[in-house]
Amino acid sequence: MDEKAITPDSNPAPLRCGDRELAFGKKTYVMGIVNVTPDSFSGDGLAGRPQVAIDQGLRMIEEGADLLDVGGESTRPGAESVPPDEELRRVLPVIEGLATRVNVPISIDTYKSAVAKQALAAGATMVNDISGLNMDPALAEVVAASGAALVVMHIKGTPQTMQQNPQYDDLIGEIRQSLSASIERATGAGVPRQQIVIDPGIGFGKTVEHNLEILRRLSEFRSLGCAILIGTSRKSFIGKVLDLPVHDRLEGTAATVAIAIAHGADIVRVHDVKAMVRVTRMCDAILRSAY
Repeated sequence: MDEKAITPDSNPAPLRCGDRELAFGKKTYVMGIVNVTPDSFSGDGLAGRPQVAIDQGLRMIEEGADLLDVGGESTRPGAESVPPDEELRRVLPVIEGLATRVNVPISIDTYKSAVAKQALAAGATMVNDISGLNMDPALAEVVAASGAALVVMHIKGTPQTMQQNPQYDDLIGEIRQSLSASIERATGAGVPRQQIVIDPGIGFGKTVEHNLEILRRLSEFRSLGCAILIGTSRKSFIGKVLDLPVHDRLEGTAATVAIAIAHGADIVRVHDVKAMVRVTRMCDAILRSAY
């Protein structure tokens, strides 16, 4: 482990999600993905089946998930935008069904302020914005008014354009600058800095080489002073490195999760909760003496 790996004195402030607090540095938090879409890249979309999605969320909690991330719009490369009314039709029954039955934070995966506002009223306590507040500036005010936590992610372009030959002069520097601007936008709207989580956006406007470099240099984002979320689960760069289809990327995902934790990830967003909880616990035993 190099000198840039996680250290005890580099932990961000605790994150409030409703009546729950995430204390970083003590453990790595596992966020389970609940896709309420018809066209998820990973093949696990559950649009039109709210009870199945609720049951999946409950199962993930039984397997050790610390948070659930509910999304109603696919953001795979080339995906088209979904109208807010349709997105709400997909996610609200799931959030409402989970909020009355679970004691872990529920995140709404959206960049739309109208969707976030109703999802937060339905029981979500975190907003996960893939656009870093660039697609709907009003989202920051919605989060600030609710007191929710906010994830700002880096994306180059939009889901429709992001994988059309993405290029950078300074990969880490440009991502860090963009995330810093997102943080300033959020704090300017009244979101406390300690309520902000950053995500460098693996797979969102990046080549295979870009994604691998981000993982190698993840600790450099510590300078922004926010908790770090990383989402590598089943993504195409793993498939390209290992020449494997989407449902055969468990070991590749595990490797990326372990490397991310070693270099500063505080939250890992995953499909395969049971296996990744085991990975995080082992990593925490080694890196954080959490045994």
